[in-house]
Amino acid sequence: MTSEITLFVNPAAGGGRGVRAARSAASALRDAGFHVGTVTGDGPEDALSRARTAVEEGTGALIAVGGDGTANLALQAVVGTGTPFGLVAAGTGNDFARALGMPLREPATAGRMIADALRSGRPRDVDLGRIGDRWFGAVLASGFDSRVNDRGNRMRVPLGRFTYDLAMVAELAAFRPLPYRIALDGGDVREVEATLVAVGNGPSYGGGMRICPGADLTDGLFDITVVGACSRATLLRVFPRVYRGTHVGHPAVTVLRAASVELAAADVTGYADGELVGPLPLTAHCVPGAVRVVGP
Repeated sequence: MTSEITLFVNPAAGGGRGVRAARSAASALRDAGFHVGTVTGDGPEDALSRARTAVEEGTGALIAVGGDGTANLALQAVVGTGTPFGLVAAGTGNDFARALGMPLREPATAGRMIADALRSGRPRDVDLGRIGDRWFGAVLASGFDSRVNDRGNRMRVPLGRFTYDLAMVAELAAFRPLPYRIALDGGDVREVEATLVAVGNGPSYGGGMRICPGADLTDGLFDITVVGACSRATLLRVFPRVYRGTHVGHPAVTVLRAASVELAAADVTGYADGELVGPLPLTAHCVPGAVRVVGP
């Protein structure tokens, strides 16, 4: 493997932590004997184009430095290429980093872990979700949680992870359960009233909310958490339990498992890794071993 590797950096990640994290990670990688180049971009499309060029030119690894949005963009560049993917968590949510077992906001440590995996030839293949030609690592959200995302994106004052909490409180006042059609593996169809449906390749979203606590990046299946129709009072009691993953024991919550799922509901958008995918209906497929990662 070439010793030339590329950092894919979001300078704005975590309110500017991305630049500092990139410096620390690059120093650790250089200390380990790697030659490190850096890719940024003027917006997501330009950044993705530059990342793809680095992969096409034979970089030994593409290391994303940032949060879930940066990781998600980098995944689009490496899937199907065999180029190892690494992640230095420097964002607000960092849920894919959690799923991979990477340290949070410890860029030098992350850099050393990635260097060790590259030097020892210990990459591992993990599953990804695919929606059309787009890939995601953690969770596809829809329903109450995606409407909270919609509202959070409209909020003018950035408050980091607390943006989600405030948007959730505001959305509660207007939300009602929605009629969903859920088709599993092209066959089993369920029509339910649901507050939200989350499709988990990884366990968490929203900065550590373990909405799909049993999700495993290596089993070739999604964990699909369906929170059924419930009152605001019930939702307020159940939702805080999502940080521990104990909400799945509540009678209003059902967990399904499937390799593919189609979600249909009116006036609902889907978000994957915190990024807008588009309106439902959407079909997601779990693709086993879709990306090669370097880390613990």
